[in-house]
Amino acid sequence: MNKHIKDKAISSFKSGLNCAQAVLTAYSEEMNFDKKLALSISCGFGGGMGRLQETCGAVTGSFMVLGIYNCKKFANNQERKEKTYAMIQKFSKKFKEINGSTDCIELIKCDLKTEEGHRYAKDNNLFEIVCEKCISDSISIIEDLLKK
Repeated sequence: MNKHIKDKAISSFKSGLNCAQAVLTAYSEEMNFDKKLALSISCGFGGGMGRLQETCGAVTGSFMVLGIYNCKKFANNQERKEKTYAMIQKFSKKFKEINGSTDCIELIKCDLKTEEGHRYAKDNNLFEIVCEKCISDSISIIEDLLKK
């Protein structure tokens, strides 16, 4: 397991990046892609995509990592897509086995779109307890998938 990437992602999240940005940019050096562009692309994916609390940002950031990995590995776009889709399906299955869901609202169990919900999450350290775990789990799953 690449502990360096996990540490980098958690540190980035703690410094203010959203969960998708933290996961995606943690791989920028290793996979040789533009970190600033990655920050821009993943900016709206935190909080379950624009704080809609749908698919977890750590999960969507991971999907982007898998896409970049396969686009660098395979020249043919059809092969890129098929390999990426297969990895995303495996990722999603494993993430659900570990966390029960890939939906932010089900993971964090409060409404981040409201002031009360956001305060509840902060007061109960849910960003540290839940979101950092999702980031860490995501990177562990990515690392397992990349070994295969």
